[in-house]
Amino acid sequence: MKELTEIRWHGRGGQGAKTAALLFADAALAQGLYVQAFPEYGPERMGAPVASFDRISSKPILLHSGVINPDIVIVLDPTLIDTVDVKEGIPDGGTIIINTEKSPADIKKELGISGSIKIYTVDASRISKETIGREIPNTPMLGALIKATGILDFNGMVEDTKKKLEKKFKSKPEVIEGNIKAIERAYKEVKS
Repeated sequence: MKELTEIRWHGRGGQGAKTAALLFADAALAQGLYVQAFPEYGPERMGAPVASFDRISSKPILLHSGVINPDIVIVLDPTLIDTVDVKEGIPDGGTIIINTEKSPADIKKELGISGSIKIYTVDASRISKETIGREIPNTPMLGALIKATGILDFNGMVEDTKKKLEKKFKSKPEVIEGNIKAIERAYKEVKS
């Protein structure tokens, strides 16, 4: 991992971009890293485009501003490709991970990407429907993020996420189990 890694999450209100950024930050913190996690939105409502951000580092993070040049971009809703410039600010060597049934080659062509930006795809919507019972692609995208980047220890991230979900969904073990299965499946099914 480089000294400071910045991540931008794109989603729509209600898809869990903010929650995913927070779960990722908690897992990074549990693995001894320094973190920042924050959303960027105004009075948007369900379905409106939103963005959330993470910074992780092995050293204290003294930067307190928006993320301008993310190393990694995660897109929870593929329809945002037509309305939001998801590749804005991403440098050569960056990584984009998109929830779509399309191939990485198709997405690369659709976004007009040349150079060394890496594209990964995973059908997180299908995975979430099959494991959680509804289309909420945020937790599967955590699995895809770890597989695509190796940025955290996968098993450690899963364990930490499970603990967080157990606090939130004490009386709904099926939700916890579904989310963990979604993370594990996305980790296995992400394409490069």
